[in-house]
Amino acid sequence: MACSTHCTLPSRSYFEALETAEKRALHSFFDQHVIEDDELGYVALDEGDYNALPAYLTARVVHTVHGGMLDEF
Repeated sequence: MACSTHCTLPSRSYFEALETAEKRALHSFFDQHVIEDDELGYVALDEGDYNALPAYLTARVVHTVHGGMLDEF
């Protein structure tokens, strides 16, 4: 399938941030978010570092990986 001139492919930083988020999520109670950043491209962010994400960060979330650990013991 060909891509039109309006097609935008994700940058390498997106896949790096996604990989980081997926690895962190395996060992975390918190969701891991891939955030779009104007200067860095994409970065992984641990929700546990911010409690509830501020609105300016929530608006930049492009993907979420749910934390893989359960707190039900």
